[in-house]
Amino acid sequence: MPALENRERRILALLRESGGVALGVQDLLDQTGWTDQAHVVGAAMGLVEKEYASVKEDESRKVRLGSEGIMALQEGLLEKRLMDWLTSVEPEQRTMAALSAAFDKSESGPGVGLLRGLGAVIESGALVFSDQNRAEQEIGRRMEFIQSIADTHLLVTDSNKDIVAHFTNRRDLIEVENSITRSWKASQAGLDLNPENLVQSEQIGELTPDILQGESWRDKEFKPFDIHAPAPIPLGGRPHPLQSLIDRIRAVFLEMGFSEITGNYVQSAGWNMDALFIPQDHPARTMQDTFYLAEPETIEVDEHHLRQWADVHESGGSTTSQGWGGSFDANESKKALLRTHTTVNTVRHIADHPSKPSRVFGVGRVFRQETIDRTHLPEFHQIEGIIHEEKASLPMLITTLRTFYSKMGYSDVRVRPAYFPYTEPSIEVEILWRGKWLELGGAGIFRPEVTQPLGTDWPVCAWGMGLERLAMLILGLEDIRELYQPDLEILSKMPLL
Repeated sequence: MPALENRERRILALLRESGGVALGVQDLLDQTGWTDQAHVVGAAMGLVEKEYASVKEDESRKVRLGSEGIMALQEGLLEKRLMDWLTSVEPEQRTMAALSAAFDKSESGPGVGLLRGLGAVIESGALVFSDQNRAEQEIGRRMEFIQSIADTHLLVTDSNKDIVAHFTNRRDLIEVENSITRSWKASQAGLDLNPENLVQSEQIGELTPDILQGESWRDKEFKPFDIHAPAPIPLGGRPHPLQSLIDRIRAVFLEMGFSEITGNYVQSAGWNMDALFIPQDHPARTMQDTFYLAEPETIEVDEHHLRQWADVHESGGSTTSQGWGGSFDANESKKALLRTHTTVNTVRHIADHPSKPSRVFGVGRVFRQETIDRTHLPEFHQIEGIIHEEKASLPMLITTLRTFYSKMGYSDVRVRPAYFPYTEPSIEVEILWRGKWLELGGAGIFRPEVTQPLGTDWPVCAWGMGLERLAMLILGLEDIRELYQPDLEILSKMPLL
């Protein structure tokens, strides 16, 4: 037998005493003396769930005047004012031009549509009715309806549902309120229940330390709870999905034995571009692709590095490369900019530790002058990493990336040959997603033109991947901008990472 709480016992006792007459909310409020109808409805619906009572629901619709309806009550419906004007002028003066002059443009257009719905036609630029008396009768019926709900709510019935439907399609003339009236009866199971089970008793509804400290609770009755009842999802604080993904990526790389490095957003063009053997006339270095700064306008760079970069760019330096030719501009190298990639962090790390083996990674913001659309933003994140050691190789790089993506949940990984200015060989990394291969980033071995000026002869495995694209896959998003919308409802529905 399902357990009953005190309110359910009280309501069931009243339903049993009603002699089979259904009791509504107000009836139960009056007989219980309660003031909150939520207590009545909650207890009665609890009895229905336990099959001790049945419920009958009667749906009804009521209408009242909207803001435009109140104006129509005072000034008349638009079709009435138009009809009054038409009957006040001679038939030959009922032209569209005259109507447009007599009424505001916001009324003349919709008004003609209403009149045409009443049987008016336009002949030779004039409004003509096939049956004007019938049109006037319908307008009168509409005005009577508006007047009938001036000070009250009107129940929608079969006799007025057609005119209600007409006004519902017109903005703000009427407001429709749907309501449900419930009444309850005791079921046979409720009538057969032993009266002793309806005696109200003191129930414990909440466990507290005070109750549990002694032994008195053993003789008490506890309020029944349904642990399977639906409950609202708590909307407490949680990390932003993008931050959760960053934390997950960090955990994977740390688990793989890597150390994390960071760097400044503001860098010199030398460290951001020249150190990576990107030619000084490369299109990516223009104002259209890179954010250069006015304050500071320049950043000092060590002369030792400037000479090394100049040597490599102009003639290839001590490498087998012939360089880019031309002359190297040191002033161009000193320009301040917002970093366009996080590779600048790993390059500077190698320069600071040229003879120390290292496996490092970083996740940071980068900035490029991109046109904002569903897959591009001018500010986004990159996942960067290197393996800098004597026996670093391309198979080691590919194995590392396969392991990373496998730990992120994507076991199907492939690589393809590619071209990047500062790696050779170069590869693109793709994962299988929904039956398609998607490119997520580039990787390769730093060219000697990059590593030798940094003071190392060891090979360097390097990679760079877009964080937002990976986030779109994991979170199932179609538009990258959804990641940055300050909409708590959308964010709360994103999966936990």
